[in-house]
Amino acid sequence: MHWMRWKTGKVKGRSAVPSPDADFAHYWIARGAVDGGDAWELLTGGNTNETWRVGNRIVKRFREGGETPIFGNDVQSERLALKALKGTGLAPELVDAKGDTVVYKRIDGHNWTPDDGVEMVAQALARLHAQPIPEALSDIDLRKDAMVRQTLSMNGKVPRVPAELPPQKHVFLHGDATASNVLVNEAGVTFIDWQCPARGDAASDLAIFLSPAMQAMAGNEPLCDEEVAGFLAAYGDATVTDRYVALQPLYSARMRAYCQWRAARGDHGYGRLASLEKGAG
Repeated sequence: MHWMRWKTGKVKGRSAVPSPDADFAHYWIARGAVDGGDAWELLTGGNTNETWRVGNRIVKRFREGGETPIFGNDVQSERLALKALKGTGLAPELVDAKGDTVVYKRIDGHNWTPDDGVEMVAQALARLHAQPIPEALSDIDLRKDAMVRQTLSMNGKVPRVPAELPPQKHVFLHGDATASNVLVNEAGVTFIDWQCPARGDAASDLAIFLSPAMQAMAGNEPLCDEEVAGFLAAYGDATVTDRYVALQPLYSARMRAYCQWRAARGDHGYGRLASLEKGAG
């Protein structure tokens, strides 16, 4: 079965002007961040911000109010993450940033699909989670009780979750590690769209990537049990993966509630995605 992509540029996101106003473009040309001879091509992969490809650069202008109950949207956080990860290959290279805009080098590659294998993403997340956490990176509360409250705030139903859980491992989180935000090329995996990185529970990044709804949003079929097992094995940290497994029903319930929350606000494709979160009950 083929799944329509909801967030990767195969269908349009929210309305955005095809090219920026002249003053905005001239500003970044004058700073040397982009070449004045290159055309500005609007990318429609995201649902939140305005992003253009300008030659071998990506220019991303943040919109106010783009955050949701699960995913933040903060230009300073993206800037911080790109600086911290310079030279790792895990994130694009930051070229310039000012105000509500970041400019970074374009990464050649394609969005991850199951044909690429789950192991490479698991190993890349493990590498990210082993990176030093920038001091200024914000903390995010991903404890069981916090996620229960978050799910209820979106009118979701909360499943039973074990009282005793493997401990959290606080790491450098991507925060939105969907397949849509994983680029693959000969060098390996690079994560893009760093608008909600945080210091928090490593299992959360695993849950976002493995979410059936988020896989379908990227145009993939939900991962099968064997692929999920292969991903968890390749991640290589039993404390984190055991915590993910224990919390999976709650992660699923939270994502189901989130999709329904989005659908109720006009993003109707999310209504179909919600039904894929079968673990939510």
